[in-house]
Amino acid sequence: MENRRDFLKKVSAGSAVMAIGGVGLGLSAKSYGQVLGANDKVRVGIVGFSDRFRGSLLPAFMNHARELNFEFVALSDLWNRRRDEGKAFVREKTGWDIALCRNNDELYDRKDIDAVIISTADFQHALHLAEAARNKKDAYCEKPFAEVMDDANEALKACKANNIVVQVGSQRRSGTNYHAAHDYIQSGRFGDIVIAEMCWNVNQPGRWRRPDLCAAIRENDVDWTRYLMNRPKVAWDPRKYLEYRLFWPYSSGIPGQWMCHQIDTVHWFTGLPYPRSVVANGGIYQWQDGRSNADTLTAVFDYGPIDNAKKGFQVVYSSRFSNSAGGTKELYYSNGGMLNLDTNEVIPEGGLREREARAMNLPANLLEKYELPKSRAEAGADTGGDPLTSAHMRNWMECVRAKKVATNCPVEAGHSHTIACAMANAAFRTGQRVVYNAKTQQIMAGGKLFKY
Repeated sequence: MENRRDFLKKVSAGSAVMAIGGVGLGLSAKSYGQVLGANDKVRVGIVGFSDRFRGSLLPAFMNHARELNFEFVALSDLWNRRRDEGKAFVREKTGWDIALCRNNDELYDRKDIDAVIISTADFQHALHLAEAARNKKDAYCEKPFAEVMDDANEALKACKANNIVVQVGSQRRSGTNYHAAHDYIQSGRFGDIVIAEMCWNVNQPGRWRRPDLCAAIRENDVDWTRYLMNRPKVAWDPRKYLEYRLFWPYSSGIPGQWMCHQIDTVHWFTGLPYPRSVVANGGIYQWQDGRSNADTLTAVFDYGPIDNAKKGFQVVYSSRFSNSAGGTKELYYSNGGMLNLDTNEVIPEGGLREREARAMNLPANLLEKYELPKSRAEAGADTGGDPLTSAHMRNWMECVRAKKVATNCPVEAGHSHTIACAMANAAFRTGQRVVYNAKTQQIMAGGKLFKY
């Protein structure tokens, strides 16, 4: 077991590499002359001119575009208004005059696209990623990776078959504090995780609502049939187009938007690809506005080796729209204390004290306190100044340059967070204990297949 001094030296060295050249790859600016094709411009297509793209992804991209020689050349969006707004916005922010495409068929017919950034509706991400893979375009794909396993499985298969560089938008994986937490847990110094508590609370009646846009949009402004992709064919509904995060099966809401970020750290820190089982409860308790996704949800995950039911831990996840107390928390507990990713510190709080240990002839178990690097995830949806998104985007851009498939958040990580979130969603909707069948790659609720 490495001692604390060696561990902290390793963390400090890793943090220095991340600051210079991006987490996971560590290429400095001087290294690019040694990478094949480093002087060739990488031409990027925009798949979906969304609020997320406008407020966060474009600023993150532009932080590194000049140095790494990337450029936007085209934009695909199904809504004519978004196409025009996107063209004007990109010109204003970058000076580039990009081409407009009515759909992705037109985008991929172009000969000047090397890679794409996908930020469309939640249920479309995996399907658009599979499309990019079949066209052999590297991709930065926003989370959630998918909402149902059929879509996740299709995207995973297509990406592996075509060997494209994929970064799933779980930007915690590019944070120095999260890397330090990962390394600390993996070193064994923390001990076995006994439970993790996670929450994401807001008090925002307008979250995911777009009433002004819903009143303005018309069916003939968009390609509604193409928008629905593989979802059931239903009549035009502007709310399902613009407020899709409120409606299943276009989004799972809380699991796909927030849980996927936090549950992904569990998989990363432990190496476990999915939970053994999930139960959940929740409902629409505050905002009775016609939505079908919960505004309050609690899920309990059981994690551990599939073949060892006695060894494992729980993750208790809760989220609500009606009261923001508690904010966003990620707390990991062992018998010796806790790791707090809100304050970025390891402390002995709750550990086995000498008095209690002595009564059972056991040694005390209290973690030594120390601080993780000061970096944290932003809870807002559109945070152009978010350093994690900027670092995450840079890591993808560096990996595209080097043709390095192992990004900070590769396609397999997205597939894993889909399993966990789809299990939670199925547990909430069916009231059943939910498991994952690894052979069929499907979610089972109460012994029955769950899809929609």
